[in-house]
Amino acid sequence: MKGKDMPSIDVRKNSKVFIGVGALVLFALGLVIGRFLLGGGGASGSLNGRTTLSEGELNTPIASYTYNGQTKEVTAREVIENTAGLEASKQSDGTYAVPPADKIIGYVRNALVVAEAQSKGITVTDDEINNYMQTNFKTTDVSQIASAYKLSEDVAKKLINDAVIMKKYRDSVLTTTLPDAPQAPTAPEDGNSETTSQEYAQYIISLAGNEWDANNNTWASQDGDYYKQLASFAISNDSASYAAAQTAYQVAMSKYSAVASKASQEWSQKINEILGKASIAIYSLAL
Repeated sequence: MKGKDMPSIDVRKNSKVFIGVGALVLFALGLVIGRFLLGGGGASGSLNGRTTLSEGELNTPIASYTYNGQTKEVTAREVIENTAGLEASKQSDGTYAVPPADKIIGYVRNALVVAEAQSKGITVTDDEINNYMQTNFKTTDVSQIASAYKLSEDVAKKLINDAVIMKKYRDSVLTTTLPDAPQAPTAPEDGNSETTSQEYAQYIISLAGNEWDANNNTWASQDGDYYKQLASFAISNDSASYAAAQTAYQVAMSKYSAVASKASQEWSQKINEILGKASIAIYSLAL
C-alpha cells in the first residue's frame, strides 16, 4: 500500500522521548502522533520485510515524516545512531537489525520537538551544554561520554545539544516548576541505620524547610508531612539517625513525584499539540 491508500492509525501510548541511550533519556510522556502509517512508502522496496541490513545499507530510508508542510526521510543510520549507537548495535556477523517501529517513532518525536523549539527561537550556549554534561555525566569531556555510550563524538554532541534544547523548551512552556530531584542520604559505612550524625540532622532539616523551627530546635508544627512521618524519631539541630534521614528522603521523593506527575501531564499536552499535526510513514514492518 502506498500514500493515501495506507491505513491511518491513531497511536496513543505512554512512552519516553529518547535523546540517545541510558542517562540521556529525558521525559516520560503520553503522546499522540496524528497519522501513523505502517508499511508501504516510496522507498520501502529494499528493506520491506527485512530484519537485518548491511553496513552499506545504513543510509537506506526506512521512514518519512511530514510536519508543517515539510516532508523528511529518515534513514536506518540516523535511527540507530541516535537510539543505540552504531558500534553497540553491530551484530557479530557485521549486520545491523532493522530499527523497530518504536525506535523510529522515538527518533521522529525528538526531531519534531527540537524543530518546534528552534522555531520558537530556542538556542543553547556552550556554558549550558557544559552545565548539562557536568550535571548528568560528571564531566564536560564529550569524548568520555561518547566512549561510555559507544557513540561517535559527533553523534554524542548532537544528542546532548538536542537534550539541552528540549529541556529549555520544556522549561519555557511549563507553568509547573519542576524542582531538582532529592538526593538520597549517604549510608553509614557500617550499614547501621541507627547511626546518628549532624550531617543526617541537617539533611532532614534542609528537606523539611519551614516545617522545622531551628531557633527552638524542634518542629514548627505537627501539621506538616515531614512531622507526620518523622515524629517517632529523635531529631535535633545537631543529631538524627540515618533511618530518619531515609524516611525524610521518602517524603521528599513523594512530594517530588507529585509535582513531576503534574509537570509531565502539562508537558504531554504541549507535545501532543506538536505531534498531533505530524504524520509518519514507516516503510519497514520490523515491530
